Amino acid sequence: MLGRLIILFITIPLVELYLLAVVGSRVGLLPTIMLVILTGAWGAYLAKSQGYSILARIQAETAAGRVPTAELIDGLLVLIGGIVLLTPGLLTDLAGFCLMIPGFRAIIRERVKKKFAAQVGHFQMPTPGGMGARPQAPPNRPKDDDVIDV
Repeated sequence: MLGRLIILFITIPLVELYLLAVVGSRVGLLPTIMLVILTGAWGAYLAKSQGYSILARIQAETAAGRVPTAELIDGLLVLIGGIVLLTPGLLTDLAGFCLMIPGFRAIIRERVKKKFAAQVGHFQMPTPGGMGARPQAPPNRPKDDDVIDV
């Protein structure tokens, strides 16, 4: 987990700075700044339009009496993509734009579902007398509901 956080908060910004410096040295400072601003604005627009589309699908699924699991995951991915698009950088913009493409998002959604199913599979279902059951009093204690253990 620590390794992932190091990559997330140290390595990615350093790579972003390097890419911006390379692009800036090739095309100039002003075009690079404009590129960052335009990708952020376009990303915000895409996130908003994709978000409204997903919201409509969630409402349709709910109205049909189905749980909108795929749509909720899509909504989360669009939210992540929108946040990533608003951060300045070229690598993060590429990742954010990929999350705005429904086909790419479907691939990521299936991976998220499989990972979640694997995580849920690690938990055992409660057994009788386990979670949700009323705890049994020790044999040497009275079975009185008025007794409060502190």
